[in-house]
Amino acid sequence: MSNPAARTADGPMAIVAVDQFDEHPLIRDPLAHRFLTGGARWFAAANRLAPVRRWTIRSMEKRIPGLWANMLCRKRYVDDRLAESAESGIDAVVVLGAGFDDRAYRLPALEATPVFEVDLPENIDRKRAVLRRAYGGAVPGSATLVPLDFATGDLAGALAAHGYRKRWRTFFVWEAVTQYLDEEAVRATFDVLAEATAGSRLVFTYVHRDLIDGTNLFGAEAAYNKWVVREGLWRFGMRPEEVAGFLAGYGWREVEQAGAREFAARYVAPTGRALGTTDAERSVYAEKV
Repeated sequence: MSNPAARTADGPMAIVAVDQFDEHPLIRDPLAHRFLTGGARWFAAANRLAPVRRWTIRSMEKRIPGLWANMLCRKRYVDDRLAESAESGIDAVVVLGAGFDDRAYRLPALEATPVFEVDLPENIDRKRAVLRRAYGGAVPGSATLVPLDFATGDLAGALAAHGYRKRWRTFFVWEAVTQYLDEEAVRATFDVLAEATAGSRLVFTYVHRDLIDGTNLFGAEAAYNKWVVREGLWRFGMRPEEVAGFLAGYGWREVEQAGAREFAARYVAPTGRALGTTDAERSVYAEKV
């Protein structure tokens, strides 16, 4: 049976592809359109026209005010932190819940770096098909696709079976995944991350626990009713003040948290675009000690 969380793989890349039509995209990704299939491809093409894009953004803002900018800014944030780490020296990249993430094929800094893309088996099958279609079998980069269900699978074993070595200084990306897991599954993943080599880096995102609990909806009543109440897909959240202590328990040091204020100042304001941001979802950058 299809995992409902697998259906969320298309949306973020479709939004990235749409934003490329803007004069000042929040993240530049010339490959995004290659990773779209079916309805997502149609959706992106329809939004080539500025009036349609404005309508699309307004519609999304009704679900979670600031969501459009945040989905793009969090990707830009990961890119920036990853580029910094590549310059200082990393041995591998592991993308947890990769979906249609295209960093392994897009970022020059990763051309000679092993990249392991971990996701649900059905998403891995879809991505493999997309890569074959997009590149005709001659796929650039050095990515290895690793099928795994985070809720039930053995992350360390799956990575090792596909050639990953624990001794490598690794940059881990865990973007827009934790909210779909329960706390036990999140902690099981951090049990694996606890064994990472000192100097490894991590960027992960989380949904504010107040939104999961329903105590502060951040203007996102529609998202809360859909993802938490009706479908029960969003299950795990954190509060900003809890993050440092949580990470320390697994041997990681919080370097920075980025949310509405940071994204607005670093990425949105320089474009001059009238886009809001939100603290309903935040990004964390950490280092293994």
